[in-house]
Amino acid sequence: MQQKNATADKILSQLKGLRNHLQPGEEPLFTVPAIWDSAQEQRSIPCDVVLTNQRLFGYVYVTFPRERLFLDALTLTEIKAVTLRQKTFEPVFRELLVKNGQRKVYIRAPRRKIESLYEALRSAIEQYAPNVQPALEVEKTSLVNETTPAFGRQEIRTTFERSPLAITILFIGGLLLEIGGIFLWAVTQSSQIGLPPIIAGLVAVITAILVRRQRS
Repeated sequence: MQQKNATADKILSQLKGLRNHLQPGEEPLFTVPAIWDSAQEQRSIPCDVVLTNQRLFGYVYVTFPRERLFLDALTLTEIKAVTLRQKTFEPVFRELLVKNGQRKVYIRAPRRKIESLYEALRSAIEQYAPNVQPALEVEKTSLVNETTPAFGRQEIRTTFERSPLAITILFIGGLLLEIGGIFLWAVTQSSQIGLPPIIAGLVAVITAILVRRQRS
């Protein structure tokens, strides 16, 4: 109990304002920096993923330059499946897919951090939500324990062109092309020299955004 309280106090001291957003009787158990991707948002959110004895949520609270709060939560008792996924062409990051029957949340972080979150979430559900009835999306066997959510690992094979790494490279490359084109135009005073890289960069940025939305 003392170690548990020490962990909660440490997390509360690290994450500004978190105490004000906890529910009655809720205590933080684990936290890790990650990328939170939910259908409710139009983009991925870099945040602190916080696991408590009641919920799993992405959390960001800043006061400068303006006050901003992001808090998107899944209740432990509603989680139905947790899948640790590894994608080709993503050697650093792993992905945790968490489902509650109606929603899907993708959490991405480096391998060690995401595996630690996977184990912590599994332990928390077993301890604080042991009677959850899962809605399994795989064929049931006699070895499946239907009193707890389904946990699994999955390797996702994707083409490099549609991987998050490729999309990021395309987006950044497009921005650099636009900046370079503007610089050349300003230096040479020639639209024939500066305009082509600007157009190419704009096309690359738009393509990256469209591919990202299709993946979401």
